[in-house]
Amino acid sequence: MQPIEFADILSTDLQLAHTGYLTHALCLRGTATLIFNGATHPLQPGDCIIMQRSESAQITDASPDFQTITIYVTPEFIQMAMPLSNYGTRGHMMLFNDPVMHLNPRQQKRCKENMEYVRTRCAEVAHRFYLDLTLNAVQGMIIDFFDFHAEIYDEKNDLSHPNAHLMNRFIEMLERGDYRTHRDIAYYADKLCVTPKYLSETCKSISGCGAAYWINRYTSVEISRLLRDRSLTLADIADRFDFSSTAYLSRYIRQNLGVSASEIRGGEK
Repeated sequence: MQPIEFADILSTDLQLAHTGYLTHALCLRGTATLIFNGATHPLQPGDCIIMQRSESAQITDASPDFQTITIYVTPEFIQMAMPLSNYGTRGHMMLFNDPVMHLNPRQQKRCKENMEYVRTRCAEVAHRFYLDLTLNAVQGMIIDFFDFHAEIYDEKNDLSHPNAHLMNRFIEMLERGDYRTHRDIAYYADKLCVTPKYLSETCKSISGCGAAYWINRYTSVEISRLLRDRSLTLADIADRFDFSSTAYLSRYIRQNLGVSASEIRGGEK
């Protein structure tokens, strides 16, 4: 499974989703309808689509000239490329309910440039620092997605779900760093005075992902950053996250980031 794949979706091939990948698409021309999570979203030129867990998404009613440029990225690669800002958490939750951003001409131009740049850099497989190269390109694309989303929605970022307050309190605990020493759902559920099952079901209904996903997301993103700090040993990182051994940390990295610690530290392919 390649961490990044590309496609130019035409009206003759409307399978926008790609199993196991996050979908990022820019509508270049034509119109269509996206069906996602039971809701319909009209598409037009300049619309940017970002879908998590998009296997059930469908494109219908496409005009003959409908076309997108599409990039598929594995969740593990996204974790490694995630910027320092935690804005992605809020964006993720909102995009689960509405995966389409209507970009203005300036944003459209930047989005297309970013996606073409990622494609160009991913083709440079002989580059000695290929992993760092592609992570940097994808991170730049993500940062601009954050900027587009923040500009479009501005202050309208409040979630309307009736249990949004519970999800927000859970995320606040993660943002203050509780995940460094607590990665079990029961800890958060106890602090929030709910059952682990209720917390997970609430998270999934709001964001499409359970509580364990968010705990692992925050943990994986910070571990990925710390691995790039050559002054820290694996033992230092294991201690910081209360792992019992460096072997346990290494297994966690492989399971959640899809590569070994040495590959991240060395920028190897």
